[in-house]
This record gives sequence, C-alpha cells and structure tokens, in this order.
Amino acid sequence: MSPKPVEPEITPHATVGLFDSGLGGLSVLRAMQTHLPQAHLLYVADSGFAPYGERDEPFIVDRSLHISQFLLSQGAQALVVACNTATAAAVKELRAAFPQVPIVGVEPGVKPAVAQSRNQRVGVMATPGTLKSEKFRQLVSSHAQGAELVLQACPGLAREIERGELDTPALRALVHEFCEPLRAAQVDTVVLGCTHYPFVRPLIAQALGPDVLILDTADAVARHAASRLARVPRLSSAHQAPPGGLQLWSSGDAAHL
Repeated sequence: MSPKPVEPEITPHATVGLFDSGLGGLSVLRAMQTHLPQAHLLYVADSGFAPYGERDEPFIVDRSLHISQFLLSQGAQALVVACNTATAAAVKELRAAFPQVPIVGVEPGVKPAVAQSRNQRVGVMATPGTLKSEKFRQLVSSHAQGAELVLQACPGLAREIERGELDTPALRALVHEFCEPLRAAQVDTVVLGCTHYPFVRPLIAQALGPDVLILDTADAVARHAASRLARVPRLSSAHQAPPGGLQLWSSGDAAHL
C-alpha cells in the first residue's frame, strides 16, 4: 500500500501583502481577515496614483513592481494583487520578478457568472483598462461558453468611489448611467470587475433591479490565497509577525485610508 500524501498545514501566522490602486482592495482585505484570521496583513493603497483603470500599462507595471518590492521588504511571504486592472496588466511581470513568492491576482468572475445565469446574458462592469487587456480577452475566450457577455466600461466610477462618500448624487448618476445598458440588454447576472465596486453594491443593486444576481470575487480570492499559503514554509517563532495584525500604507492621504 502506498503511503497517503501528507496535507500541508496552512501557515497560521503568515504575513501577506496586498495592494490596490486605492481603497478598492479593502473589499479583498475584509475577506482575507475572514478566511485567514491569524495572518498578519500588510496593505498598500496607491491612492496618490489612483485609479489604475485609466492609466497606461507600463505605468501600472512599474507601480506594481515598486509596491510589491516594498511589501516584500516589510516581510510579506505572499502577495495578493487586490486590483483587477493591476492583475491584468502586471501579474505576469510580478511572477517573473518574484518567482519564489506565491502571488494571487483578481479577475472578473466570468466563469461562475455564466454558470449561474439563467438566460445566459451576463453583464461585466469593469474599468476600461481591465476590459481592453489581453488577460481579460483570454478569460472570456476560456469561460464565456457561448453566453452573451455585455461588457460595460465604467470610466470615473472607481475614482468617485475612491473619494469615500458612497451615496452622493454624482455617484448615483454614474451608477445609473453604467447600469442602464445592462438593464436594456436584459442581463440576469452582473460581475463586478473592479474591487472598488462592491462598496457601492447597494446602489448597483437598486439600479439593476431585484432580479439581477450580482457577483464579486473577493471571497474566492481570499479562499485561493489561503490554499496557496498552505505551501508557504512556517517561520520560526522568532520571525513570526503578530497573529491577526494589520498594517496600512497609502501613497495618498493616510487619514483618508
């Protein structure tokens, strides 16, 4: 009889670095705290350069490499790119630059949305940068499975959410503008393809109506990060960070973060 494989244990006090163009990645951070309550979490909000969705790809790659190097210098054992646009633009370069580091990205949940859609009409709300990326095109090619995808670029929405006031007339007007084509297309499922968007989920739900299912991927990303951390070697007690700790940095207004 061959021996049974030994299942790796999840590192309870792992230090995980997360970053986003600003406040959006806090939606992923919240899920990480649920799935890895003992992890020490480091978060960088690049608010001084937000939003990434309206930046060119070389700029996003440069910022992603710079921030990732900073997080690793602070003791991160794994990285979570808590930004759809940065994942699309830079995750390949990050994995090449740091091949020994587990790196988890986020991407619009097209596959689960198609699986749950009743009429096979699925809306995707995302930044212009995410929707025009090669990584997103590959995602659609792999998982659309014949469903009709209605792609809705939302320029300016992440920027408005970044202000931190989540129920202003300007924000409601943007949400209505971007949801109206999805209603007209009679989608029954909508993917939130930017980590900022879950913070205005109530406004989006109101604009789309009660029969539309809304999906974001924060919980799935956190579960995937937890599984990847199962393969991170345990640190000696002398080098472990405090369990459940949280450190935050911002390239913008720290008080706003």
